[in-house]
Amino acid sequence: MRERIDVSEIEAQTKIRAKYLRALENEEWGLLPGPTFVKSFLRTYATALGLDGKALVEEYRLHHEHPSEGMEPIVSSPQRTRSRDRRPSEGASRGYMIAVGSILAVIIVLIILLVTGSSSKGPAKTVTTNSAKAPATGRHHKTGTPGAGRATAGDVATLSITPTADVYVCLLGDGGHKLIPGVELHPGQSTPTYHAKRFEVTLGNNAVNLYVDGKRRPVPASSSAIGYSITKAHGRRTLPAEQQPTCQ
Repeated sequence: MRERIDVSEIEAQTKIRAKYLRALENEEWGLLPGPTFVKSFLRTYATALGLDGKALVEEYRLHHEHPSEGMEPIVSSPQRTRSRDRRPSEGASRGYMIAVGSILAVIIVLIILLVTGSSSKGPAKTVTTNSAKAPATGRHHKTGTPGAGRATAGDVATLSITPTADVYVCLLGDGGHKLIPGVELHPGQSTPTYHAKRFEVTLGNNAVNLYVDGKRRPVPASSSAIGYSITKAHGRRTLPAEQQPTCQ
C-alpha cells in the first residue's frame, strides 16, 4: 500500500495468484497449497516488494510451521545433521533400488534367451516343413528380431533439470521412486541425468528448464503448480492438479 502497487501488478510480476497473495497478507495459511509453497511464495513476494525474504520465511517457520510439515532443500552444511536422522529411510530406498534392479536384470536376461532361442530354432523348422517357403520365413526373422530389441531399449527416457530461479521440484521415477523428494532447487544447481520408462514431476513455478532426451523443453508461465508425465513414446504431457505427485 505504501508503494501504491496493485495486487494485479504483483500477480503478473511474481506469477502468484492474487488469492494466494491476499492469503499471505492475511496469514491465512490454510488457503495455501502447503508449507513448501508458502515459503517459496514468501521469498518471491518479498523480492518483488524489496523486503527481506529470509527473515519472513524464518518468522513463518518459528510461528506457523510444524516439525512434521514440509521438506527443506538439502543444499547447505547446517542441514547435515538432519540427513543423519533420515539414514534409515535412505537405506530402505537403496535396498528398494537394488531389488528393483535385480528383478529388471533377470527379466532382461530371460527376454534375451527367449529371443535368441526363437531366432535360432525358427529357420530349421521352416526348412524341414516346406523348403519352398524358407526364403519368406527367413525375411520375417530378419525384420522381427531387431524390432524386438529396439522396443525394449527405446522405452527408456532421460531427464535432467536446471533451475533459473528458486523452484520447488518433486520428481518420481519408475515404481513411484522419489528421484527428487520435494525440495527447492536454486539457480546454478543442476541435477544428474535420470533414466526411467516414466517420469512424473511437479514444479512450483516455471523458473526451470527441462532436458528430455537431451532436448531443452522450456516450461510455460503458470500461476499455480505445474505437473508433467514424461515417457519416451508420448513425450511430455501435462498432468491435472489432482494427479500431480506431492512427494509426501
